[in-house]
Amino acid sequence: MFSFFKKKAPPPAPIFTMEPPAPLDAPVTAPKATPVATPPPAAISSPKPAPVATPAPVAAEPVDMRGGMAMFESAAARERWMDRLRGGLQKTGAGITQVFVGTRIDDHLYEELEAALLMADTGVKATEHLLQDLKRRVKDSKATDPQQVKTLLADALTDLLKPLEKALVVGQYQPTVVMVVGVNGAGKTTSIGKLTRHLADAEQSVLLAAADTFRAAAREQLAVWADRNRVEIVSQEGADPAAVTFDAVSAAKARGRDVVIADTAGRLPTQLHLMEELKKIRRVIAKADLTAPHEVLLVVDGNTGQNALTQVKAFDDALTLTGLIVTKLDGTAKGGVLAAIARERPVPVYFIGVGEKLEDLETFDAREFAQALLS
Repeated sequence: MFSFFKKKAPPPAPIFTMEPPAPLDAPVTAPKATPVATPPPAAISSPKPAPVATPAPVAAEPVDMRGGMAMFESAAARERWMDRLRGGLQKTGAGITQVFVGTRIDDHLYEELEAALLMADTGVKATEHLLQDLKRRVKDSKATDPQQVKTLLADALTDLLKPLEKALVVGQYQPTVVMVVGVNGAGKTTSIGKLTRHLADAEQSVLLAAADTFRAAAREQLAVWADRNRVEIVSQEGADPAAVTFDAVSAAKARGRDVVIADTAGRLPTQLHLMEELKKIRRVIAKADLTAPHEVLLVVDGNTGQNALTQVKAFDDALTLTGLIVTKLDGTAKGGVLAAIARERPVPVYFIGVGEKLEDLETFDAREFAQALLS
């Protein structure tokens, strides 16, 4: 063990000499002072301090989670993910792709396509944008086959969704604090468990905060994921959610953990008093770390369609969202809501889920999504 302090050497012990006592009748005389030569005054000058080298700033080593996801490990893994994505989006894409079968390019095709897009919960604004963009592309390319139009629609949809394409990056802060919110049943805790596994695979140390203290099952479920992924968890039954999160961030800083993920209680955006509690959690996190939370993620259920857009707007207004996790796209015909989000509230989509398995949560790619939807 190294010490930053050097102990001072003890001063030398004084040397005592004994002289024979003087006779009792001897006269007492004051000793003669021995003249001491006074040295000439020396010029006093302050020594110049030696220049101290300023250490070079240590560059952060952020980890792009796109590199840690299974779909990018190999071409085979990526193709398996595309198969799952196509299967997951089949219900949404079926109504759109059948428009291009046995028809010709005319106003009727565009009318049918408009109806199909609206049925997929693409939303009025996004649908109008896609149709206008598609007509321009058809005119510029002089397309004559409906299948060519479908390809051009995939290009238009890709461009519309491109602003949502952003990867979660951790490592710029230590720890990176992620606050996860959403309504009941959206899949917050399960998504946190899957994300924790992907972070662990990317060699990131994770600490979970069970800030959903109102539902015992949520704490138990999160504890199962913590045990499965071999990560630490901070949990207190019946405690204030903000206090649990504060303790978790403080513990992560003390233990040098890379990421803190805080699970919060599910609530509807119309429950204003509960939304205020989320704001409180965010404020208390900032007391534990002035730069935190670094990510505020909303988990939305793809089955809810246009209601998902309403949730994005409400939570974004209250908490300033940094990203989305869209789950359960495999069980819905309303996956077009991502286009509505891109057009009206383009909060980045970090991950999409098309099943319950670990590998069914992957990073969002606009081109892959458009191709899978219209395949």
